[in-house]
Amino acid sequence: MAASAAHDSAVERIVIENCAIATVDANDTEYASGHVVVAGNKIESIGAGKAPENLENVVRRIDGTGHLVTPGLVNTHHHFYQWITRGLATDHNLFNWLVALYPTWARIDEQMTYTAAQGSLAAMAKGGVTTAMDHHYVFPKGSGDLSGSIIRAASEMGVRFTLARGSMDRSEKDGGLPPDHAVETLEGALADTEATVKKHHDASFDSMTQVAVAPCSPFSVSTELLKQGAELARRLGVRMHTHGSETVEEEQFCKELFGMGPTDYFESTGWLGEDVWMAHSVHMNDSDIAAFARTKTGVAHCPSSNARLAAGIARVPDMLAAGVPVGLGVDGTASNESGELHTELRNALLINRLNTVHRERALNARQALRLGTYGGAQVLGRADNIGSLEVGKCADLVLWNLSTFLHSSIADPVTALVFGAAAPVTASFVNGKQIVENNRLLFADEDAIAVSTREEAQRLARISAQA
Repeated sequence: MAASAAHDSAVERIVIENCAIATVDANDTEYASGHVVVAGNKIESIGAGKAPENLENVVRRIDGTGHLVTPGLVNTHHHFYQWITRGLATDHNLFNWLVALYPTWARIDEQMTYTAAQGSLAAMAKGGVTTAMDHHYVFPKGSGDLSGSIIRAASEMGVRFTLARGSMDRSEKDGGLPPDHAVETLEGALADTEATVKKHHDASFDSMTQVAVAPCSPFSVSTELLKQGAELARRLGVRMHTHGSETVEEEQFCKELFGMGPTDYFESTGWLGEDVWMAHSVHMNDSDIAAFARTKTGVAHCPSSNARLAAGIARVPDMLAAGVPVGLGVDGTASNESGELHTELRNALLINRLNTVHRERALNARQALRLGTYGGAQVLGRADNIGSLEVGKCADLVLWNLSTFLHSSIADPVTALVFGAAAPVTASFVNGKQIVENNRLLFADEDAIAVSTREEAQRLARISAQA
């Protein structure tokens, strides 16, 4: 039976028919052949068979034969600026990788950051991402309006966006990893973060831009920055994000410096709660998972990056069983050079099956799709408006072409999407506005981005070498 809302005859409508649909709603409702009606920026109707007859003001009809329609993918962890430092330090663990790359990252400026954001956003949008986020925490002195440049790139691309305004105040001289010239003061970081929230954060239902408070990690920020950052976020009513429990070395660092593991340390600084999500959470014991479940702290699972840096296998099946909100993340493209989220569906499923506890029952195709859609919306605090195809939610959806030889012999479309090769995106809509058509971006010049990102990567390399 179709679900539909009361019709407004004045609004423009887009009708998609003859497609398989995976709604990823609470019941995992699916239709072998169904329809979606988009009215303005909302989903008005969804169900089996043809769309309702006599719809008014239909401006476009799409024949979805051979396609699967899903919610748009939601990316929950990224570092856009790293697009211009891909392919470096390819055989390093996390700490050595950071030591190798921080001196280069400390030279970025506004033009580099904007161009790198274009590259990162383009890769994700072409791969079905409709909601992106960027954890940006490197703010060299005199580098310009980095936050504004990132938000501008997302707005131009047409992608729904969360900026996690990061910060670092623990440099090498304080026992941290970043170079001294790459960090902010405690007061400066807090003041600029607050200004960014007040200038850019939109809390409305269909908001295209939101801001979170996001000190970088336990080994690059002071305890006071974590504590005051949490107080700031809750005073402003925004979410909180940081890296946590990514590597064995981080756990050792926390125990040596703070006398406790990462989860206990985060709880002591106010960094567990339903308004918090952590990146990675690889090295979590039963007590840690229970604390996340009790507090509804979310996790951004980044399987490809975790593998690239040999960080380990996160206990995602155990987190889900305990009730921890879990989404997927690309992570920065200096540790996941592909830079897109669709492969994370497949890698999350495959890598978690390598865990010797759960093996082939660790995750299935529909659980992986849920991680990349509704799970991500939960983690970003937006599950009431995105992440599933339901009447009244924002019209963020993707038509995946499963009719090519790469997928056509796989009977189940969700299995084809998750287990198969990266499926072409015939159309992607954000807030009812199409941003991808036939695997090409509609609001960005991909060839120009290829040129500009290469030039900025070369400029950054020259500046770093001279320094």
